[in-house]
Amino acid sequence: MNGRNALGAILVVIGALMVMKFVGIHLGWIFSLLMPFILIGLGAVGIRNNSKVIGGIMIVVGAIMLLGKLAGLIGLLIAIGVIVWGVSLFKNRHKRV
Repeated sequence: MNGRNALGAILVVIGALMVMKFVGIHLGWIFSLLMPFILIGLGAVGIRNNSKVIGGIMIVVGAIMLLGKLAGLIGLLIAIGVIVWGVSLFKNRHKRV
């Protein structure tokens, strides 16, 4: 892809986002969720290209951002795990008697 095609593609994407915002469709939550994955991917590329410090920093920052976004889901999974563990303790107690 040459520079002219790349500029055209960027302008089309920017225009489409502006039209979507005008119509009332907001995609900010998608971009806020994609940013940590982009940072993690760029960090992995940096590590492959022998820039271990910068790549490692980008991966850590992306992971921290992703952890903040998924904190509610992680808390829910921990709560379900604790419930399942408690129920299994009740079932094991009845089997031993």
